[in-house]
Amino acid sequence: MEEWINLDRPEEEINLLSPLTWAYVGDCVYELYVRTKLVNQTNSKPHKLHIETIKYVKAKSQAKILEKIYDKLTEEEKDIVRRGRNAENHHLPKNANVQEYRYATAFEGLIGYLYLTKKITRLKEIVDETMKK
Repeated sequence: MEEWINLDRPEEEINLLSPLTWAYVGDCVYELYVRTKLVNQTNSKPHKLHIETIKYVKAKSQAKILEKIYDKLTEEEKDIVRRGRNAENHHLPKNANVQEYRYATAFEGLIGYLYLTKKITRLKEIVDETMKK
C-alpha cells in the first residue's frame, strides 16, 4: 500500500484540508481494502463479492463500525472523527438516516486522514478491526 502514496504534502497541510476531502479519499481506500480482503478470503464470483462488500461500506455499517472502534482511538483520531462528523455536508443520504450518514462520513474521514498522512500501520490496525466478526 505504501507504494501508492505519493502525496508530498506535509501533515500540517493535510490538517487544513476539509474533513469531506479526507472522507472522499477514505471512502475509496476503505472500499478497496474490503474488496481486496474479500477476494483474498473467498472464491466468490463478482456479484457475490459486491453484495458482501456493501455490508461493510454502506453508511449504516460504517456508523456501527465507528461506534465499535471509537474507544480504541487515540485523542488525535477522535478529534479527526469529530471534525468529520461535524463537517457541513449538503448531501442527503438515500439509505441511511442523517446521523448514520454523519458517522459514516466521520469514519471515512478518519480512514482518509490516516492514508493521506501515511500512517499506514495505524490505518491497517483500524481497517483490520472493522472486518472482525
